[in-house]
Amino acid sequence: MKSLGFVLIWAVLTPLCAQTGAGTGDLGRLSGEFRALARKVNPSVVKVVAVGYRAVEEDESGETGVASRQQSSGSGVIIDRAGYVVTNAHVVMNAQRVQVTLPNLPDTAPPRASALRPTGRIVRAELVGLDLETDIAVLKVEEPDLPALPLADSDAVEQGQIVMAFGSPLGLDNSVTLGVVSSAARQFKPDDPMIYIQTDAPINPGNSGGPLVDTEGRVVGINTLILTQSGGSEGLGFAVPSNIVASVVDQLVKSGRVVRGEIGVVVQTISPALAAAWRLPRAWGVVVADVEDDGPGAKAGLVTGDVIVSLNGRPMENARQFNVNVYRPEIGRPVRVEILRGARQMAVDVPVVERSDESERLAALGSNEENLIAELGVFATDLTPSLRQQIGPFRRERGVVVAARSADGPILEDGFQAGDVIYALNREATPTVARLRALLRKLKSGEPLGLQIERGGRLRFIAFELP
Repeated sequence: MKSLGFVLIWAVLTPLCAQTGAGTGDLGRLSGEFRALARKVNPSVVKVVAVGYRAVEEDESGETGVASRQQSSGSGVIIDRAGYVVTNAHVVMNAQRVQVTLPNLPDTAPPRASALRPTGRIVRAELVGLDLETDIAVLKVEEPDLPALPLADSDAVEQGQIVMAFGSPLGLDNSVTLGVVSSAARQFKPDDPMIYIQTDAPINPGNSGGPLVDTEGRVVGINTLILTQSGGSEGLGFAVPSNIVASVVDQLVKSGRVVRGEIGVVVQTISPALAAAWRLPRAWGVVVADVEDDGPGAKAGLVTGDVIVSLNGRPMENARQFNVNVYRPEIGRPVRVEILRGARQMAVDVPVVERSDESERLAALGSNEENLIAELGVFATDLTPSLRQQIGPFRRERGVVVAARSADGPILEDGFQAGDVIYALNREATPTVARLRALLRKLKSGEPLGLQIERGGRLRFIAFELP
């Protein structure tokens, strides 16, 4: 069976050769271009190995909210000579230790007497920050003057464009595959703020975090996921566009997190059917589907059913465009929203506030070793006011929230579940994780303990002997 690269080259060159009478020399020159591109890109592609905890899938343990220690590997790409490496958040999330394998540079490698190349240098990496929404993470290695790849303008990527995917699929270092851009902007769900570059360049587990590059060696995307029925590549690979990567990396490097704005409204893309039902003058645009009580949008006068015409003078074509443009303005600065309400057109100024992501942060804590309470076999965090707002309401103001269970914890008939709130240990209040740990330190192995918890809005007790 012919490989994708061979089929692609054949498809490109056959009509060209027929027109020009060119022979195999054209194939050789094209092959040379691809080899040169691989040599240019490979020194900037790294293998990433992370050791930490991961959330166990429900079909593995029979229940949700369980975390287990594991080692995972993926790929990454150096984007700054100072040692900044981009990879996927899911590769390094909850890692306690991260290492990257740096390829040997051409001028440091031994003379090429063997087809096998020497293994690259393994160095420790610091996690600068990660963003779960885009699945992007930034690492920092303390190595000087590293070869970096530039980020391309992903808005200029077009369907049919030739691309190459680099990385370590299934742990096989320094691999490259060839394909085309199947879609320049693939959206999985209507109005989802995330879009991906779809490619048929073979991508497999382990390619995550590696670069998708154009024929000039610029990064057009970070390989992130595949759709497959077999578990391997079926020609449906997806990469985070480089423009999204650039924005996320800039914020992570500056502050260690990504700040997104909102104005307290939920919007939807206007469908042709809705436009016809409401007799709107055009069959596209954005409509306000919901308005948060006491939010900035409500205070500015926005109501459900308002049709958003423009944002800061820029016409709004769909919900994703609106949300992305609301993310970007400085927090606290107002944006001008022009709306159509019935036959009346008006404009309102709405201040942008920081979008709260406490529920996402709780999920991230769910397998972080510093949040592990080994005696109880749980990962936990303090119940803060903002967390109460996101995942509450709860019966009490303070307590310890269980983010996940550790797979290595004690086996209990009526054990903890993600979302439980621990209020007391042996009738002493546990308003914080620190207090809970202090009480546990006073107990010896084999001593009984009784915990008061809240689950699903109801109080209950869990009792067992300390392991």
